[in-house]
Amino acid sequence: MQARYRYRIEPTPAQRQMLARTFGCARVVFNDAIRCREQAWQAGEKLSPTEVQRRVITHAKTGQARAWLSEVASVALVQSVRDAHRAYQNWFDSLAKRRAGRKVGRPRFKSRKDTRQSFRLTRNGFSLRPNGRLCLAKIGDVTVRWSRDLPSEPSSVTIIREPDGHYYASFVVEVAPTPLPPLDREAGLDLGIARLATVATSDGARLDIPNPKHLARKLRKLARLEREKARRAKSGSNRAKTRRKVAIQHGKVARARRDYHHKQALTLVRDNQAVHIEGLNITGMVRNRRLARAIHDAGWAQFVRLLEEKAERYGRTVVTVSRWLPSSKTCSACGHVMDTMPLSVRAWTCPGCAAAHDRDANAARNILAAGQAERRNACGAWVSPPCGEAQGEEAGTIPDAE
Repeated sequence: MQARYRYRIEPTPAQRQMLARTFGCARVVFNDAIRCREQAWQAGEKLSPTEVQRRVITHAKTGQARAWLSEVASVALVQSVRDAHRAYQNWFDSLAKRRAGRKVGRPRFKSRKDTRQSFRLTRNGFSLRPNGRLCLAKIGDVTVRWSRDLPSEPSSVTIIREPDGHYYASFVVEVAPTPLPPLDREAGLDLGIARLATVATSDGARLDIPNPKHLARKLRKLARLEREKARRAKSGSNRAKTRRKVAIQHGKVARARRDYHHKQALTLVRDNQAVHIEGLNITGMVRNRRLARAIHDAGWAQFVRLLEEKAERYGRTVVTVSRWLPSSKTCSACGHVMDTMPLSVRAWTCPGCAAAHDRDANAARNILAAGQAERRNACGAWVSPPCGEAQGEEAGTIPDAE
C-alpha cells in the first residue's frame, strides 16, 4: 500500500526564488486548465485531457503572454493540469453518485494569496543524490532533514510551502503491510471533548485517552498576536511578520495534535484485534457554534482516519457502527433506553436495573457490543470487513521548528 513520508527541506535563497516561480507557474497552469474547459463547455466543444494540456502548456509557451512557463520544470506543469482534470472527474463522479463521501463541488481557481503553495514532480523530475540531497528539476540539489529512511523508492514528491514559511518534501512510497500477532481483545471507542476517547475493552477494562486541547493552550498567545496584527498597517511588512508569527503558532498546534493522534492510534491498534467506533457526522456537529472550536481542537476526523490506516497496515480491523445507535442513553446492563439524555448529563442511573453509568464509558460498551454483533454472520461466525487502501498521513519531522 502507498503512504506519504514528509521531511523538512532547507532551500537556499536562490532556490526559494525558483520554488516561488514554480509555485506560481503551476497555479497559473491549473487556472488556465479550468478556464479552458469552461470555455470549451460554453462553446459546446469536448476536449480531451491531452488537448487541454497542449493548449495551456505547449501552445501557451510559444506565445508572449505565457513564455515564462519555459523557465520552470515542465513536469510540475503537466501534473498541475492533471490535478485540474482530476478535480473535474471527482466533481462529475460526485454528481453521478459514483463517489462515496461528501459531495464534491465545482473546481475553483487557485489564488496567489493562498497561504499554502505546492507542486508535484514525478520520477523524471527529481532524484535522490548519494549524499542525501534532493535534486529537483531546474532548482538544483536541496538539503533534506532526514529523520527516518524511506522504505522504498519514491514514485513522486510534492514540494510544499506552509504558511509559516517552512518548506517540506512529501514522498509517495510503497509500504509493505506488517501484520501483528492476532489477539482476542477488542475495544469500543466513544469520542468526546472532555476526553478524546473513552475505551471499553472486551475483557471488561476501561481506558480514558485524555484530550490535550492543543489549540486551547495557545488561544491566549494567538489572541495577543491577532491584536498585534490588527494594529499593523495593511499590506505592510510588519503586518506580514505578525501574520507569520500567527502561522507558526498554528503550525505548532497542528504538529502536536498530529503527533499525539499517531501515538494513541498506534497504541489502540497494537493492543486490540478490532476497534469499534461510532460513525459520527462531524461536519454537521461542527455547525454547533458552541462546540465547533472544541470539536476541531480534538481532531476526531484525523484520529479516526489514522486509526483506520494503521489498522490496515498492521492487520487489524476497524468497525464503524451506525451513527443512529443510541449508545449514550442505552443501559449497557439491561438494554433500557432513556427518552432523553442532554449533553450536560455525564452520569446517570438506569431506572430499570438501578445500574450507575458514566455516560462515555456506557456508550463505549454499547458501541463495542453493537460492533461485535455486526461482525457476526447468521451462523455466528466472525466476519471481517473488506480491506481498503490506506491513504497515509504526512507526519511532521521537525517538532521544534521555529
